[in-house]
Amino acid sequence: MTACDSVNPDRWQRILAGVLDSFAGRFGRVEPRRTAAAFVTGLLSDLEVKTCWQLAEQAGHARPDAMQRLLFRAVWDADAVRNDLRQLIAERFGAPDAVLIPDETGDLKKGVHTVGVQRQYTGTAGRIENSQVGVFLAYASEHGHTLIDRRVYLPVSWTDDRDRCRAAAVPDDVGFATRSELAADMLTAALDAGMPAGWVAADEAYGNSSVFRAHLREHGLGYVLAVSRSHLIPLDGGKTRVRADQVAADLPDSAWQRRSAGAGSKGPRVYDWAWLDDVCTDADPDDGGRHSLLIRRNSTTRELAFYRCWTPHPTTLAQLVRVAGIRWTVEESFQAAKSQVGLDQHQVRRWDSWHRFTILALAALAVLAICAADAATHESDAPTDSGLIRLTANEIRRLINTCIIRPISDLAHRFHWSQWRRRHQARARQSHYTRRLNLELQQ
Repeated sequence: MTACDSVNPDRWQRILAGVLDSFAGRFGRVEPRRTAAAFVTGLLSDLEVKTCWQLAEQAGHARPDAMQRLLFRAVWDADAVRNDLRQLIAERFGAPDAVLIPDETGDLKKGVHTVGVQRQYTGTAGRIENSQVGVFLAYASEHGHTLIDRRVYLPVSWTDDRDRCRAAAVPDDVGFATRSELAADMLTAALDAGMPAGWVAADEAYGNSSVFRAHLREHGLGYVLAVSRSHLIPLDGGKTRVRADQVAADLPDSAWQRRSAGAGSKGPRVYDWAWLDDVCTDADPDDGGRHSLLIRRNSTTRELAFYRCWTPHPTTLAQLVRVAGIRWTVEESFQAAKSQVGLDQHQVRRWDSWHRFTILALAALAVLAICAADAATHESDAPTDSGLIRLTANEIRRLINTCIIRPISDLAHRFHWSQWRRRHQARARQSHYTRRLNLELQQ
């Protein structure tokens, strides 16, 4: 077996077809089914911008109408497609010790009409910006990882304004939910659907929520959840509470063990770890599990991170460190989803259109994730070291685009789209000028 054996366009073509076939039955008519397949394929292409216009041109359509109709008026259930993709990932990556990872990401947006948009903090910008926040759920096991679900976050400014919600097609029964409540809802849905998982890992936004932690214990899911340095740790059965950073400061040198949290791009991610077993037991003394505090210390900067842990059965430090390290796969999935399949490039305002675009983007991401896992399997079977790094999602998408996707090269088609865009933009400009003139006349 050679290094080139892991690059197999025929096998990747079958993977792409398998992902598309997994939810093809959700479309009652052949036209939206074909459009959805072209949409997902277009998201895998080398288009710099992946909106309906560009995707339609890539697919060889004369106009963007079919792509826009798919996101707006076509009859299909985005959550049903989500269920099919989730089942496919369970079959491909499923493992009893897999980790479910909720996290959020923001997209900077202009205006006030796009669903969920307001001035709010987003980690994408690292500050408060006019943005839209989505809460996502990732699935990670030894076989691979990808995003499997999503929810758009609606701030109170939206849920308290039902006229604004109706204008964005938000269902009347959708009320305010915190981000941790959205995450809990997705976790419950995944478990109810039979997703095999033994753990949950998440950052401070979820770990600091006692309600979220209790929800996981009710489902028997072990967890390794980051908490803030000021988080109060219950000791002595809850009789005393001490800040997490103070607990770390009182530890002797012998309490720390050096372990790797997994492989990184620059080598093993080695940290010092301290594990305080049988603490944090104030929540539910009858839950039958084991509460503990895990502390991570950067061996160079001495920076600390803190995790509240719970397991339904006895566990080891190595297992907790593994779960803590796996949480970073959700960041890799976000990066791949945005840079490779255009997760943040949607130009939709409505509730239903956002959920439709994002699930099709997750379908394209699933293609890359499965292809990457497939390539890794064949690379690990190679008898000798090829001297190459493993195929990344970025490289796989390039190869898929080169070997499978056939970009439209007909000049007449390109000239047609150039004229269509210029005509559409001229009409839009005229409409803006007319609207502005009317406003000035009214004043």
